[in-house]
This record gives sequence, structure tokens and C-alpha cells, in this order.
Amino acid sequence: MQVYRYDAFSHVPNRGNPAGVLLEADKLTGDEMQEIAKVVGFNETAFVLQSDIADIRLRYFTPGHEMDLCGHGTMAAIYALYDQHFWTEMGEMRVETKAGILTVKTERLDHGQLEITMEQATPAFKLFSGSRLDLAEAIGIEIDDLSEEWPIMYGSTGVWTLLVPIKNRETFQKMKPDNARFPEILKEIPRASVHPFCLETIDPKASMHARHFSSPFSGIIEDPVTGTASGVMGAYYATYISPDFENQLNIMVEQGTEVGRDGKVMVHVHKREATYEIKITGTAVYVESIGVSIQR
Repeated sequence: MQVYRYDAFSHVPNRGNPAGVLLEADKLTGDEMQEIAKVVGFNETAFVLQSDIADIRLRYFTPGHEMDLCGHGTMAAIYALYDQHFWTEMGEMRVETKAGILTVKTERLDHGQLEITMEQATPAFKLFSGSRLDLAEAIGIEIDDLSEEWPIMYGSTGVWTLLVPIKNRETFQKMKPDNARFPEILKEIPRASVHPFCLETIDPKASMHARHFSSPFSGIIEDPVTGTASGVMGAYYATYISPDFENQLNIMVEQGTEVGRDGKVMVHVHKREATYEIKITGTAVYVESIGVSIQR
């Protein structure tokens, strides 16, 4: 079997977030998908399957377990479908995931780059009531580095992460996560990841700067550029930082700089009656193809 590697949220190879993509995965069992994801070792590997209720179905696996949704895995998988000539029509595509059926829109830009806009699940938040000191120590910073201007919150647009506001961008350089400590600190949602962010950015066009430290159950330490976490950051920004916007808010999130894999995610927030509709836009680039065999 061929697993294609695409780097998502970048048009430059070896930037953004690497993901594996296996097309035509219908004959694989969940255990076999998990084994393949562990063998190739990417933060996420996306498996493309047929769907009875949507255009395609996607399943996502870290080296350690299955995820309900993955932003960069979706970007990579959709890009691969076009790049490997499995799909040609531009426009909207309905994608079945364990987080629900989501709409993905594709557009070919004037310079030929494929741009992908992905709907995310309805945002949800839950207050973090654990120790701020323990949390700061677990990501290698001082408690005084935590901002008190906004709350530390669990957030989800398909996958739960802990959003941690930080005062200054320079703090991100010294972060060294002790991921094994996360479950004991994140008592409300022990399997959540940790996502520190600040409003001081490198790119003047960006609104938020972030890093993403994975749950120890994932088998990985850090996700360079995260789609689902960026989506919920947009919902957080709209809820707590800039709640007075009118109908639509568009922000750019930058991530990956500290690990040499900088990428950008555009987040679109649309007001609805009692919540927000969240979409993210990005692209991807082909890097390599990896041959994989498993015992059956």
C-alpha cells in the first residue's frame, strides 16, 4: 500500500504539518489502520473510504489512537484526492467523520494552488478548574507567563484541547512540555491536548500565535500546525477577546515557528443564533510516497 505524505497549511515542503494519506482504504480494518499509522509515524494519518451518507468518509489515526476529527489530516486527504486524480470537480464536498458530516469547499486559485475550506463542528467550551501552577510547570514556563486577561478554557470544534492564554510570544521559545503530566492536571478532560496562544505575532497579518502539545495517549509530543485547535481558537477569539464583531470574523493563526515548520491557518467565524459556525481555510503540498505492508 502507498501512504502519501502531504504537508498541510503550507505550500512549501517540510513546512506546516505532515500527514499521511491512504486512499481507497475500504478493505482495511480499524486495527490495520492503527497499525499503519503507527508504522508511518506521522502526527495523523487519514484514511479515505466510501460513504453511504456523504461523498467520502475519513478516519484519522495518530500513532496511538483514533481521532474523531483532524484539520490538517482533512486538508491533506482532500488535497491528495485532487493531486492523485481521484477527484476533479471543484466546489462543495460532504465528508463523513466521527464528529459528524462536514462540508468541505475547494477552489483553484489563479496561480494554480488548491485552496480548501473545511467546516468544523459546533464550538463547545468548558472551564479549566485545575492548578495554574502545575499547568505552567507542565509546559515548561513560569506561572507569571500565563495571562490573566482571559480564561483558561477547554474548547472543541470536534476535538478537545485546553486553550492557555500567554502574555508574550518570547515565552513560546522556552516551552518544553512534559506531556505525561497532562492527564493528572486536566482533571475535567484528561485526554485533551494543551494549546498555549498569545496575541503577539510574527506576521503582522496574523491575529494569534500558538503551539500545540499533544495528549500523551497520541504517542506524539507536538503538532506543528493544527486545524481543529485553530478553529476553536477562532471561536475563543470571538467569544472572549472580540465579542462585539458583527456577522463575520476572519483571523489568521500562525503556528509551527518554534519547531521550524511554520504554517498559517485562516479561521472564519460566522455568528449564528446561539453559537458560531466555524470554518478553516488552508492548503497542502505533496512531499513523498511511502510503501507500507502489514500482516493480515
